[in-house]
Amino acid sequence: MNIHQDNEKQTDYQEEAHPNSFVNPRTRNLAHTINLFKPISLLDMDNVSLQNRIDTKYILSNMQLFTALHNLRYSYQVLEINHDRIHQYQTIYFDTRSFDLFHDHVTGRAEIFKVRSREYLNTQLSFLEVKHKNQKHRTEKNRIRIPRQSQKLCADCDNFLQVYNPFSSRELEPKLWNYFKRITLVSRRNLERLTIDIDLNFFNESDELFLDGIVVAEVKQDQFSSGSAFMGEMRRQGVRPIGFSKYCYGISQLYADVKSNSQKKKMLKIEKLRQGVFLYA
Repeated sequence: MNIHQDNEKQTDYQEEAHPNSFVNPRTRNLAHTINLFKPISLLDMDNVSLQNRIDTKYILSNMQLFTALHNLRYSYQVLEINHDRIHQYQTIYFDTRSFDLFHDHVTGRAEIFKVRSREYLNTQLSFLEVKHKNQKHRTEKNRIRIPRQSQKLCADCDNFLQVYNPFSSRELEPKLWNYFKRITLVSRRNLERLTIDIDLNFFNESDELFLDGIVVAEVKQDQFSSGSAFMGEMRRQGVRPIGFSKYCYGISQLYADVKSNSQKKKMLKIEKLRQGVFLYA
């Protein structure tokens, strides 16, 4: 993929957000549902940034999401930026030539890292980010602002990368591109943030995958608490937490020569959800 192709993809997503462009009925219905939530601004979210946290993830269907949002509309506020409540993201994930970061993740290493550049399309802000999950299962995210998203890691990023991950910019190369839309909810009673990702699209230089009908939800907490309203709703619906990485899923689907046996169970669950069969085991 070249920069020109990057720009084409970005343009497609920006056009989709334009008020005069086509919006599919499901997205329109989702927008109506989240308009039932009280808004919260980005500034007011500072107290729940949770850059060092415990994450709990769920995979669910669109119908399960609509049910959850309807039931939780008084338990959370929704992030609103410039009157938008559904925000668009594009991400480039970096790894070594031999996929060291991917293999550390899928083989269950105690310390795992992800390196990515991310552009927030609604605000046109870009960051280079490193996520680190330690032996205590806490996730720490560090990031620096970059002028624009690019396939190439700038030399100025090297000091940042050397502090927060095992590899330098010279050892890392782009492996996976990812686009999705996100709703961010903030608990009205707990120190908790909830991200809901929809319309996930993965691609590399030769292939593409659209994960239609699948929702990835992530509860972010300072300390794990089962008192989360969203977790309670998932228990009522019979949806159990599951470890899920967008990066690992995309790599395992788009790179046939990369070993991904550990992802097969998750792939099966996702495929059953896409077919309308809800698996909770």
